[in-house]
Amino acid sequence: MQSDSIIDKIKKLEKHVLALEGTPTTRKMIQGKIQAYCENFIQNLKEGIAFNAIHEDACGFYDYPICENGYSLDEVLDLFDRSVDKPGLNAASGRHLAYVPGGGVPTAASGDYLAAITNKYAGVFFAGPGAVRIENQMIQFCANAIGYTGNYGGNLASGGSVANLIAIAAGRDAHKIKGANYHKTVIYGSKHMHHCVDKSIRITGLKECIYRDIPLDDKFRMDVGILSKQIKTDLSVGLAPFMVIASAGTTNCGVIDPVNEIANVCEKFKLWLHVDAAYGGLFCLLEEEKAKFKGIERADSIVVDPHKALFLPYGLGVALVKNVEHLLKSQFYEADYMQDAIENRNEISPAELSPELTKHFRGLRMWLPLQIHGVAPFKSAMREKLLLTKYYCDELRKINNIRIVNEPELSIFAYRYEDPSKSKKENNSINKRLVEEIHRDGKVFLSSTTIEGEVCLRIAILSFRTHLFEIDLAINEIKTKLEAMTINS
Repeated sequence: MQSDSIIDKIKKLEKHVLALEGTPTTRKMIQGKIQAYCENFIQNLKEGIAFNAIHEDACGFYDYPICENGYSLDEVLDLFDRSVDKPGLNAASGRHLAYVPGGGVPTAASGDYLAAITNKYAGVFFAGPGAVRIENQMIQFCANAIGYTGNYGGNLASGGSVANLIAIAAGRDAHKIKGANYHKTVIYGSKHMHHCVDKSIRITGLKECIYRDIPLDDKFRMDVGILSKQIKTDLSVGLAPFMVIASAGTTNCGVIDPVNEIANVCEKFKLWLHVDAAYGGLFCLLEEEKAKFKGIERADSIVVDPHKALFLPYGLGVALVKNVEHLLKSQFYEADYMQDAIENRNEISPAELSPELTKHFRGLRMWLPLQIHGVAPFKSAMREKLLLTKYYCDELRKINNIRIVNEPELSIFAYRYEDPSKSKKENNSINKRLVEEIHRDGKVFLSSTTIEGEVCLRIAILSFRTHLFEIDLAINEIKTKLEAMTINS
């Protein structure tokens, strides 16, 4: 029998631990204050700035080190407001028109709350059959959108970076690429391929392979003719072409590579076709846009990001592989202590198709909004963004010396100020300064890029909170900043 002193100590510790659970009253108080903060945040998005270039307040955390007894919730929320929400880019704002915004549909936060409170394990079917089926249903939703049928498989990853990593590893293992063969194995991509794909190549060990940067055509798409010739040349000298990486919505210009023609080449030479459609892929939900993605369903692997075109919070990318067996061979492992889970497998589990064993139940942040709202308002938001992009492009044409660098295919395109009386270097300086002035003001947030040595501005219209008001504001910012720069030059 345990001594009374041990029991007393246990009971005393138990009382202290119960603070982590809280009481109905304390939980209600905490949730009430956090909900009020979030509501105030959303209400102020319309009028608030998109970018705050002053970062000093972000150092406030140093005044609040982790301590034994914590701080009051009011203090913590005030610190969060000053040091997290105020400095830098306001990614939830409809005025965020750079990189590839998403938005953060509020019902997705409710999904995350449910996932965190119930703490349901979504990694293995045996432990969470409902959770696994929700995740698999969301994979099916994305697969159906891009046209996959049959024995496909996929995984809900943390974003496009990890999703690309999973897909490229599946291709490597399906083609039995070994380290001894890297020196003669060839991967083909393009200059506008997203840098996270190159990172995935490195992490999977394929950086030691030969990489061919296939030139772009005059519309910034991978040149299929050059691709085909390069593969033939590589074969003729004893090399082993392996994978072609295409983009369906580049980050630079929003351009869609000619996927169907690339698929023909890959089929002819028996290469793995991977399509990074993180940004553009879910536009396939719109029937009228599907023709732009012709052939995407022929890819061996595809990545789409619901935290982009489905306007969900950061942290949700989907790796899709046409043949689930390739994904299983790449990721499936067994362990003795998991024998109960293996014997009770009714459905393929996420842990069998990705590097993650312990994982967040991230499918709930996608499933709940789709269950509550249906697909229709998401499609309307996509259509609105496409029309806003056309409108923005048309309005830019009315501004003196603005050149549209590429015609928009989706909701991203590049443009630049170009005074014909000035050199490329001088015009580059003007465009750099224009972006800096826009950032300094912070009313809207636009980004720049360099294309063929030319500094360009780019816009990415994808936040569900971006409407006509925000686009008119961006146009006005371009006009007023250029006028002020002209007067002061």
